[in-house]
Amino acid sequence: MSFDAKLKALHIELPMAPKPVANYVPVVRAGDLLFLSGVLPSRDGQLICTGKLGQGITIEQGMEAAKVAALNALAIVRSEVGSLDKVKRIVKMVGHIASAPGFTDQPQVLNGASDLLVQIFGEAGKHARVAVGAAELPRQAPVEIELIVQVTA
Repeated sequence: MSFDAKLKALHIELPMAPKPVANYVPVVRAGDLLFLSGVLPSRDGQLICTGKLGQGITIEQGMEAAKVAALNALAIVRSEVGSLDKVKRIVKMVGHIASAPGFTDQPQVLNGASDLLVQIFGEAGKHARVAVGAAELPRQAPVEIELIVQVTA
């Protein structure tokens, strides 16, 4: 099954690719690799929630935010290459998690994005990653993710 067909089978509709909120481009292509800028958990230009994990944002809300950020990232990939069927592999994810002092479950929060990528891409969705706690993120977002994606020509 193609990755685009897998999205439909899972009843997942990708949003429009989010527009940059500052002076950067959402993606840079170098050969067969796409390097995505940080992506926030927004719908229609609005964050789905704001705050820090461990201080007003639950792990479940953080996981949902990570999933929404991953969907936005996939929308950027699709806008760059035309179809998710051109994805060869999700290579790496970096997740920045806005964390209250003492919060240490950043990996669990980032599973919201990782689980989605494996659900869609199977083995090609398994990736290297790092989950980092951050004192603050842009616009008070609870999560920001970056992706490196290998694509076909």
